[in-house]
Amino acid sequence: QVQLVESGGGLVQPGGSLRLSCAASGSIVSANNMGWYRQVPGKSRELVAVITSGGNTNYADSVKGRFTISRDNARNAVWLQMNSLKPEDTAVYFCYVDMYRDSGGWRYGPYWGQGTQVTVSS
Repeated sequence: QVQLVESGGGLVQPGGSLRLSCAASGSIVSANNMGWYRQVPGKSRELVAVITSGGNTNYADSVKGRFTISRDNARNAVWLQMNSLKPEDTAVYFCYVDMYRDSGGWRYGPYWGQGTQVTVSS
């Protein structure tokens, strides 16, 4: 089973930046799509950004031009660089993988990290 471990959340002032990291560990050989969702209390989890194994990216309209997603396939890691942060970006951010391959073949998820809190406040 794959484990996803996030880091990099915290408290930042409006206009500031944070960089979230997520590393996939376990018997994983390769990951398909990786990305980030976020959730605030009382609301559904929403997609922030996703990146394919080939490097194609997709972003929520609310973060386009401010957030950048990247990955390292060899390390099965994904990052989210968040710039020009706004109070409405405050949420718990979850890393995810939709499917991955190990020695037994493809494993279908999605699989989630434990979440990391991002708070944007003055």
